[in-house]
Amino acid sequence: MPTNGKVVRYPGQALYDVDETVIVLRLSRRYLYQEIRAGRLRTVKAGRARRIPAAAIAEYVQLLEQESQVA
Repeated sequence: MPTNGKVVRYPGQALYDVDETVIVLRLSRRYLYQEIRAGRLRTVKAGRARRIPAAAIAEYVQLLEQESQVA
């Protein structure tokens, strides 16, 4: 959960909610949801909640790095 603008991380945290992911990636909620809808950031359902796996965050960062090298 966000606390004073920082993410409380637990050792081995596997899933992040949208607000935590916004802080980790330093993106707006709107842009993050656009990326999710476009299929560029993978999510999973946990009950009724949408979560972003830590591996999906790493994959997304790698995708951004690859795109920046091409451009």
